[in-house]
Amino acid sequence: MDLFDYMRQTTQQKESPLASRLRPRTLDEVVGQKHIIGKDKLLYRAIKADKLSSLILYGPPGTGKTTLAKVIANTTKAEFTQINATSAGKKDMEEVIKQAKDNQGMYQKKTILFIDEIHRFNKGQQDYLLPYVEDGTIILIGATTENPYFEVNGALISRSIIFQLKPLEQGDIKEILRRAVCDEERGMGSYGAAIDEDALDFLSDISGGDARTALNAIELAVLTTPKAEDGRIHITLDVASECIQRRVVRYDKTGDNHYDTISAFIKSMRGSDPDAAVYYLARMLYAGEDIKFIARRIMICASEDVGNADPYALTVAVSAAQAVERLGMPEAQIVLAQAVTYIAAAPKSNSAVNAIGAAMDAVQNQKIATVPPHLQDAHYGGAAKLGHGTGYKYSHDYPHHYVKQQYLPDELEGCVFYSPSENGYEKKIREHMEFLEKLP
Repeated sequence: MDLFDYMRQTTQQKESPLASRLRPRTLDEVVGQKHIIGKDKLLYRAIKADKLSSLILYGPPGTGKTTLAKVIANTTKAEFTQINATSAGKKDMEEVIKQAKDNQGMYQKKTILFIDEIHRFNKGQQDYLLPYVEDGTIILIGATTENPYFEVNGALISRSIIFQLKPLEQGDIKEILRRAVCDEERGMGSYGAAIDEDALDFLSDISGGDARTALNAIELAVLTTPKAEDGRIHITLDVASECIQRRVVRYDKTGDNHYDTISAFIKSMRGSDPDAAVYYLARMLYAGEDIKFIARRIMICASEDVGNADPYALTVAVSAAQAVERLGMPEAQIVLAQAVTYIAAAPKSNSAVNAIGAAMDAVQNQKIATVPPHLQDAHYGGAAKLGHGTGYKYSHDYPHHYVKQQYLPDELEGCVFYSPSENGYEKKIREHMEFLEKLP
């Protein structure tokens, strides 16, 4: 390292964002994630003993994935190399592998390769790493905000231990913020700042478990708030609320939060909880989810989970879907809320789902003969001479517009696919069908 590199690095350390400066250097400085780095946990013991195997760190932003990698870098005797998958390519990996082979052959020294945002690598790039992870040339540490079982090569997954990091607890965020305000070496302590307890509560809650978001807010607050008459910078609730203009909502339209939230939304409608359903609706709308996507899920739920217990539910859902396309936001949220609360509160039945499922199974797995002759079409040329339609009984010629006759193929005669439930309007359907069965 020459003088210019040293000066650049020194300046960068002083002027880098607070979240970077305050990053823990040792395991004892890490806050939160005790489920994986508690003193009796595997990862803690492995880092302390410098006996790491390949691993994947998976969790939301700001929960400490890169922090743990830095702690490992400060702890291990192995060569530690870091690349970011958003900018690195195969050439960068080839250079790392070459150096790792030299370290292994010449110095009997291991190499740890930390790849941030590993899900950004395509399949070919991930495949390139496989043999070197397999033979121990490198110990891989991957960090990702996406579910690794979806985004990371299955072969790499099988050779790694997955550790899931969770959003930090409110108490953890408070501890980090206090450290940020008071630490004179790496934090904002030299500014003489003080934070009110209600501001601390607000920031630790509103950051959504993301330490980086909370630290960015406190840094902005300290740097932009003038000193009071007592010579100190007071971070009040008003100051804190200005530094975070809106609540952090963890939602990525292609990530876990998208699937988790839409799953909770559907299950709340199915479970007849309109309060929960409209909450998850608001959460999706707040995060910018496509209103047409939401409307499609409501239509599916109206048919799949309400069905004939309230046939009007599907009409409401379809009308809502048409309305949101014509209205757009913000008015569309009212239409969606109406449809969601209606469907959540409606009586439920999945009898139609069971009916089509059983019928599809019969079609796929049973050899079916031709349609019964009396149901066949007799109108096309020569069909009547072949006996098509002979013996068919026209329902409207009989009392109650009903007459008993065979409709299913011979092989399925007597099969029951649709069994109306006792819920809502379907109870009336059941009663009507039982009435028809009693007719002579």
